[in-house]
Amino acid sequence: MARTTLPSGLRIVTEEVSTVRSATFGVWVNVGSRDETPSVAGASHFLEHLLFKGTTRRNAMEISSSIEAVGGEMNAFTHKEYTCFYARVIDVDLPLAVDVISDLITSSLVKAADVDSERSVVLEEIAMRDDDPSDLIHDLYLETYYGDTQLGRSVLGTVDSIKNMSRSAVFNYYKKMYRPEDIVVAVAGNISHKKVVKLVEQALARDGFLDVPDAKPALRTSPKARTPGSGTIGVIERKSEQAHLLVGVDGVDRNDPRRFAMSVLASALGGGMSSRLFQEIREKRGLAYSVYAYGQQFSGSGSLAFYAGCQPSKALEVVQIIRDVTLDVAANGLTDEEITRAKGAVCGSLVLSQEDTGSQMSRIGKSELVYGEIMSFDEILASINRVSSQEIKEIASAILPGRSTLALVGPFKSTSKFEKVIA
Repeated sequence: MARTTLPSGLRIVTEEVSTVRSATFGVWVNVGSRDETPSVAGASHFLEHLLFKGTTRRNAMEISSSIEAVGGEMNAFTHKEYTCFYARVIDVDLPLAVDVISDLITSSLVKAADVDSERSVVLEEIAMRDDDPSDLIHDLYLETYYGDTQLGRSVLGTVDSIKNMSRSAVFNYYKKMYRPEDIVVAVAGNISHKKVVKLVEQALARDGFLDVPDAKPALRTSPKARTPGSGTIGVIERKSEQAHLLVGVDGVDRNDPRRFAMSVLASALGGGMSSRLFQEIREKRGLAYSVYAYGQQFSGSGSLAFYAGCQPSKALEVVQIIRDVTLDVAANGLTDEEITRAKGAVCGSLVLSQEDTGSQMSRIGKSELVYGEIMSFDEILASINRVSSQEIKEIASAILPGRSTLALVGPFKSTSKFEKVIA
């Protein structure tokens, strides 16, 4: 892994993989829905769409066709704390990928006509999310957990915020947030770090994007999350054959050294078919088809959540089982066999996830942007394997007991019967 910081503050990180013939180029921007005020809720995601609509050098068709013409793929995604644009191509086409993605970052026009046409696309995306309870439940859970805060609001924004967002609001957001000191360029594949740095400097220098300002603006900091709400229930009533539910507790933030123990705990509780919750809810009782657990880690806050989809009449029983299992682990910890199995699952999935240049690019880019450093793969695996049964018991006893947060999507007119279970 190699790293270069340009005078403008923009960082370039690369991972050379000489055994492949591909390269993935990514631009990570330190801006997401957590940086939005209510009046521009959804602006980060809206802008992600709009940057593909045209620049001073290319129209929308030329942007997409340029990468597809060489058999490559290009896309982007928006998170609560960052946005990423990337292209995966054959190694000899890396200069093209750098040029096209850099063009979006520096020179997008964000025309009024494009804002109006793409507004409809984003509204359709919101409608699609609302029509899929298994997707909607996750936004509802964070809204219930964090309330009306940046972390509690959907990355997509709301129908009202998207309908009312003007071209000037989106364009000003673009110019304010897309700054070199808030950008990490990450590249993985059959590449040369020195060549990548040269290509990036040439491509991003257009229109003075990499110029060092006379006075560096104050570093932008994400607003703090409110103290997570516990013992709260969020419900969206839907006539459906299946209920979707999430039971969540306080987790750890992204810089907490216990995050490795948390990943092992989450895997043991709901990481696969051999996990506690899968065995108790599906295998032993046949109450649900899909059962899993996952942690979310943000700056200054985090959550551990447990999902299940079941018949509405079985929802209360499933919630009770989740609470019983988690409280048992809080009191007694996990068995050595469970911990060994969970460590193997976490390590194995990490290794397998790094089998392509896109995943490798994501790992180094996100790590540099979020942590300001990149742990080697061996260091990550060693940190997971060092997790002890005592550490698991300590973190389990610290976060699993007490009041929980519950999100429900299904035919529920009242949540009173759930209140005592999560208290």
